[in-house]
Amino acid sequence: MLTDRENAANSLASIVVFRQVKDAPVLRSLREFLDCRGSMAQMLDRYAAFVAEVYENGYDLGRYLLDAAAEDENEYVRLRAHGSPVPPALSQAVRGELAIFQELSRLTPEALRGMMGYTGFLPGFETTVTDFAGEFEKRMERVGVTGLGPYARHVMFRVVEGEIRPVHTPDQTSVDDLVGYELQRGQLLDNTRALLQGLPAANALLIGDAGTGKSSSVKAVTNLLAPQGLRLIEVPKAELRHIPAIMEHLRDNPLKFILFIDDLSFEKNDDTFSAMKAILEGSVSVKAANTVIYATSNRRHLVKESMSDRDGDDIHINDTIQDTVALSDRFGLTILFTKPPRQLYLQIVHELCRKKGIPETADMDTRACAFALRRGGMTPRAAEQFTDSILSGGLSEKS
Repeated sequence: MLTDRENAANSLASIVVFRQVKDAPVLRSLREFLDCRGSMAQMLDRYAAFVAEVYENGYDLGRYLLDAAAEDENEYVRLRAHGSPVPPALSQAVRGELAIFQELSRLTPEALRGMMGYTGFLPGFETTVTDFAGEFEKRMERVGVTGLGPYARHVMFRVVEGEIRPVHTPDQTSVDDLVGYELQRGQLLDNTRALLQGLPAANALLIGDAGTGKSSSVKAVTNLLAPQGLRLIEVPKAELRHIPAIMEHLRDNPLKFILFIDDLSFEKNDDTFSAMKAILEGSVSVKAANTVIYATSNRRHLVKESMSDRDGDDIHINDTIQDTVALSDRFGLTILFTKPPRQLYLQIVHELCRKKGIPETADMDTRACAFALRRGGMTPRAAEQFTDSILSGGLSEKS
């Protein structure tokens, strides 16, 4: 066991493979404490900074170390994720560094107190001592579906200024939450399962009326298949130009990804139109076998055009029109979501009432239809809003 500060500091300094873990705030603050040779007050300040970082990461030092090592994106983990041979020297280094983490997980507040020779109050922390080598190996056997780094901790992401950032409060919609449109979701599920199985999967366009569950279906499918190695990255329209770089970044990741574009449409002369066309046509630079693009739109023709666009001085005007209105045809799979007929709308309302524990009344159908008319039509979204309004008290029994 690491019983003195110098020995513990030297062990930490020797870490190479897991250097990202070593340089992360928890172990960086621990090193600063171990290296401190100042006054007692300075050592206590370094100790307090270390404990604060442990608190920020779950209060348990041992559990943090195991999770950080298993989720680290390093050369060893990448080789294991792809089933590639691992050089003996690298394997030996990993075994040695895991043994160091094992010893670090045995550090207790009492042990650190003893290193300082301090007898006053110190805030404590938890530490769970586990078999690092055994637990790490179990995780490596499933790294192809659990993922690396942030992809091991999060399911949904969003592109912001070209950077992929995790969504910390993602949409938790499940397939069981959705009523109706089983055929459409079946098509989406089949295509996504093909992606997970390494089979050819098509880019998909979900088109139809607003409020019919297009976006919810994509997120529900993601939540359903996430345990099998699926992740979703939402790409706002303003970030479409980054898709080639995103695909290149994801190319060697063992997981499978949906690049999700919600409410896709283009104005005339939109600068991102050509970029989107090139991506869908599959130029060599942007193809990635572990990614598909799923887009939703309320428009069958993704480029908005007016009657005046059909006039003008373009010699090959028909070719120009076809080039703009046929962008949707470049998706390999088109799934149509239309407003449900009255019977299906009411079926959705009754099913939502059942799931939410809302007692039904004799005039429920009449009230639900009246609500939908006020909201612009009978859609699953209107049914959801209707039942939520009853729960919140926004609708009286006779409204």
